[in-house]
Amino acid sequence: MHRITTHLKQLTRRFHSFFSIRANMHDAGQATTEYALVLLGAAIIALLVVAWATDGGGAGRIGELFDSVIGNIMGRADAVQP
Repeated sequence: MHRITTHLKQLTRRFHSFFSIRANMHDAGQATTEYALVLLGAAIIALLVVAWATDGGGAGRIGELFDSVIGNIMGRADAVQP
């Protein structure tokens, strides 16, 4: 009986080892692929923003936004000074 138990333990270890190695092999390149896809998505968004800002009339809007933000900051700074 002891011999059968030993063989079953060895067989269980081999199955566990085999399936854990297979699982690790399956996930080996997943992080790299996800990283590349995130970079690709960020590059596409950046290109769309640049295209909007240069050709789509965004340049005037960005200037207006900048002027509004600076004007708001300067207005608050003037209100704080005694």
